[in-house]
Amino acid sequence: MSWQVHLPALLLAVPLLGAFLAPLTALGGKGLRNTWFVLVSAAFTVIAFLLWTRVGSTGTAIYVMGGQGWNLALPSGMSIPVRILMEVDAFSAFMVLLSAVAALAGALFSIAFMDRFSGLEKFVALYFLMVTGMFGMEITGDFFNFFVFLEISSVASFGLVAFWRDRGEALEAAFKYMLVSTLGALMVLVAVAFLYSKYNVVNMATLGKVIEWGMVEKTALVLFLTALAMKCGAVPMHMWMPDAYAEAPAGVTCALIAVSQASLYGLFRVTYTIFGAFMGSPVIPWVIIVLGVLSMFIGVSMAVIQKEVGRLIAYHSVSQVGYMLLGFGVGLLALSDARAMAEYGFTALKGGIYHIVNYTMYKGLLFLSAGALYYATGCRNLNDMGGLGRKMPKTMVLFMIAAAAIAGLPPFNGFVSKLYLYESTFAVHPILAVFAMVTSVLTLASFVKIFQTAFLGPALKKFENVREVPGTMLIGMSVLGVAILALSLFPTWSVNHLVEPAAKALVDQASYVGAVFAASLTGGGL
Repeated sequence: MSWQVHLPALLLAVPLLGAFLAPLTALGGKGLRNTWFVLVSAAFTVIAFLLWTRVGSTGTAIYVMGGQGWNLALPSGMSIPVRILMEVDAFSAFMVLLSAVAALAGALFSIAFMDRFSGLEKFVALYFLMVTGMFGMEITGDFFNFFVFLEISSVASFGLVAFWRDRGEALEAAFKYMLVSTLGALMVLVAVAFLYSKYNVVNMATLGKVIEWGMVEKTALVLFLTALAMKCGAVPMHMWMPDAYAEAPAGVTCALIAVSQASLYGLFRVTYTIFGAFMGSPVIPWVIIVLGVLSMFIGVSMAVIQKEVGRLIAYHSVSQVGYMLLGFGVGLLALSDARAMAEYGFTALKGGIYHIVNYTMYKGLLFLSAGALYYATGCRNLNDMGGLGRKMPKTMVLFMIAAAAIAGLPPFNGFVSKLYLYESTFAVHPILAVFAMVTSVLTLASFVKIFQTAFLGPALKKFENVREVPGTMLIGMSVLGVAILALSLFPTWSVNHLVEPAAKALVDQASYVGAVFAASLTGGGL
């Protein structure tokens, strides 16, 4: 059996090993610690890519952690059905690949960005623990383990957000994030308990096959929806996001974006794979659509008035999450109607999924650009900046690429995903498309403001000694910049090989369920 059978396990084992050995590598000095940071990050990125290609060629991957059977044989001869099941279809493989690229870029950027501070062996350990939890959320096959990985990623994130513990704002942001994450995790756990009490299983595929539609299921769905919408930063549960994103080190924020997308993945896995058969009622789809519209408009409105670069970009994260909720909500609205799905539902779903990859790339690059400005100048407030384009031309170009993409300017990748969303939402109701377009205009205005204030204008005397940021920071930013340009130059390839397989996998509940039960007949494995 090929070693690639174990790719799902390696995806979790490599960053987990990186976390546990990080304190030891620090004993060998800064060089060994940084080398370990880069090598582990590169390793899990390669594993994520190989897993994505394998799923694309052979179909859904099933891996049973701890053995190739379904039952755990004990020395006493007893056999109990205890397994950590991982199921990786095209949608989860897509999410893992995006998360790995964002985490790699954040790690490369952090090498020089964090070099001024002490305690970096703890930083590296927490970073890898956060990545482990994020990957686990995206490939786990049962809800209890989803809860466990959600907690791992959240606890590691608290420490990273509060890493600059001498700043009261960072501690406040971490405390807010901790409260929201704890409440969300408890909701997920209670929802799992509701389902387990009735069906005696927590496996997602099994629940998708046997689940009914009663009060227990409705209660669990509301708990899941509330908790995961809160974790991904949807309005009105977004209070933690601007603080956490603005106060965390820039490389951490780049990875935190992917962590929030893992929560979004969980939300859509629940609504499509588990409860998709009961979405004939428009209530839940319209709740998601309304959350999306509110997030878009309120997020961008708050961003326009911000003076601090990090908070401005963070509020745009709330707005961009709204686009994804809008696309998935419209797709969910059409899920039970084959004609509607063909007319606008699948287009909306493609727009939402395409926007996930776009958002992860350009939002990560924007936060890294903001981090580069802070590293070079020590300033966070736009009113204190000016003329930096002459001093930091490479950072300026990378910022321009990300800003054009998030604003949806053609031919950048953001334009393609937004075009899918405009077309599909207009078919449902024109006012939805109007909200999406107005949000794009305000987004463009916000980033023109940053560009004009920070990079253009006369050079300020206090910045006469400012220089371009170190090479590793530019490499981390360039990873995302190149990804944005590739998506922009090859939109057809991106749609055909990244977006459509993920969209088809998400709506195809039968294949997700069938893959697990087919594997159970052969004793597990891939």
